[in-house]
Amino acid sequence: MVKKHIHIIGGGLAGLSAAVSLSQRSDAQVILYESSPSLGGRARSFYDTHLERTIDNGNHLILSGNDAVFKYLRLIDATNSLIGSGYPLFPFVDLELGKRWDLLLSKGRFPWWLFLAKHRVPDFKFPELFALWKLLKADTQQTVADCLVNGQFARRLLKPFAVSALNTSCDAGSALLLGSVMRQSLMKGGKACIPYFPKEGLSETFVQPATSLIELQGGKIHLKSRLSELHVEDGKIDYFVMNNNKIEVGPQDTVILALSAHVAEQILGAVCPKVKVPNQFESILNLHYAVDPNLRIKGSVDKAKFVGVIGGISEWIFVKPGVISITVSAANRFIGCQSENLAELIWQEVKEVLSPVVETPLPEEIPNYRLLWEKRASFVATVEQNHRRPSCYTPYYNLFLAGDWVATGLPATIEGAIRSGFSAADAVFASKPD
Repeated sequence: MVKKHIHIIGGGLAGLSAAVSLSQRSDAQVILYESSPSLGGRARSFYDTHLERTIDNGNHLILSGNDAVFKYLRLIDATNSLIGSGYPLFPFVDLELGKRWDLLLSKGRFPWWLFLAKHRVPDFKFPELFALWKLLKADTQQTVADCLVNGQFARRLLKPFAVSALNTSCDAGSALLLGSVMRQSLMKGGKACIPYFPKEGLSETFVQPATSLIELQGGKIHLKSRLSELHVEDGKIDYFVMNNNKIEVGPQDTVILALSAHVAEQILGAVCPKVKVPNQFESILNLHYAVDPNLRIKGSVDKAKFVGVIGGISEWIFVKPGVISITVSAANRFIGCQSENLAELIWQEVKEVLSPVVETPLPEEIPNYRLLWEKRASFVATVEQNHRRPSCYTPYYNLFLAGDWVATGLPATIEGAIRSGFSAADAVFASKPD
């Protein structure tokens, strides 16, 4: 059997999911190219010699309702690499008002948790729930802020949820995109909102098992391979240039471009000038502090292994063996701040949040830390930028697009990236030459 060669350019989760999906086919020869020395993109882990710890490039919460993520993990036999409390449990601390609570959603679709004071957002009023209906009915022009109702339900739940999901401020973020996330999670009930994260690291969960499967199925992986040109002839991609080497694309072969939006726009501009791509970006700040590997946490934070923070710089604090990791979304607002000052301020917040639930005191002095600032972590999830997202199809029958910036109906999340990879893989064999 003559196999169809599928050239997948980009080894983030979009490219990996496309490669994993296509590697199941006996009539496909998968060839995956990645410009960096490692696969995974923003979803990878590595050993940090300064901290003497293995850390994730960024912190990612996976929800049980992330269907594409769990399909991908089943394909690579990695579902057992996740851990979680098994409950839709979200501990929170309000630093500004000095309050702590546990949000515990009801497993079923009916939100019984709203009627139980110990399980719900404290101090909210029921009329504030009208914001949920507005978000679910939002049109393509509305922002999240247009739909919110002032009160603690917005301040303590919807706003932090929106900023985390969209990596964009509520004033600018698309209500339509947030509504899509809500339909996949909150509106399905607690059974779709159980949080999970990797037991070891992102690479151990998402990358290494996928690499093994792709290679086992005969796929080829080329690292340190940078694309410089796509060439068009007779209405199709006939070759591309990788590390100054010309790679021919046969009449039955296909290219999937799974690069970041910033790089994809540059490449596509020469061959598909009419294809719009998101061109404004937001950053994410991650801080990792090295702590005693035997640090013991109590209560709900110990069960969840993370806590949400309201009224501070920090948004989510993750407690991992030997490492306390912090995520700050929509971090463009902190560009210009000194890294040392941010690390010091955030460590003070960590101590305030965790000191009541640790069995041994955290160090007063800031421990060794690693600050990772992903400057183009995602496209800005605004109404305008959402309109710039292309489908996986291009004007050429043998060129397809994948990435969290492609029009998946979701913001730039792990779920969206993997969904885009699966869609591109499906399109490869659904599309035929003229």
